[in-house]
Amino acid sequence: MGTQFEATVDIDRPIDEVFAFLADGTNDPKFSPRVQKIEKTPEGPTAVGTIFRSTVKDAGMKTGREFEITELVSPSRIRWSERSRNLVTAADGGYDLEPTPSGGTRVRIFNVLEGHGIGKVLLPLAGGAARKDAPAFGQRIKRAVESS
Repeated sequence: MGTQFEATVDIDRPIDEVFAFLADGTNDPKFSPRVQKIEKTPEGPTAVGTIFRSTVKDAGMKTGREFEITELVSPSRIRWSERSRNLVTAADGGYDLEPTPSGGTRVRIFNVLEGHGIGKVLLPLAGGAARKDAPAFGQRIKRAVESS
C-alpha cells in the first residue's frame, strides 16, 4: 500500500509555457535540490515512453532513479511512473495544469510513494517528509518556471 503527497500552486505564466517547462524533465534540478544529475532518452521532444534517468540524494544517500513518461496531454496533463527499484519509489506521479482567469496556470503535482523491502517500514517517514515539503516544493516549481 502506498502513500500520496500533493501540492497545488499558481504560476504567473501561460499554460503552454508551464507545460513545456514541466514536460522537459531535465528542468527538475532547477526546483528539486535532491536531483544532482539527469539525462533524457531518447533525445528530442518528450513523449510517452521518454525515460529520465537521474542521480538523487535523499537522507544522505545517492541513488539512481528512472522515470518513464506514461501520459502526455498538452497542455493539461503529464504522468510518469518510476521504473527503478529503490527502497521508496514514486509508483505514479504527475502534473495537472489548468489556466487561471489572470492568464497564469494552476499546477497540481502529486506522487504516490511505495516502499519495497525495508522501504515498507520507511514509507510512513518518507511520506510524512514529502507531505511536509509539498507546499515548499510547489513554490520551488513556481520560482523556477517564472524565472525561466
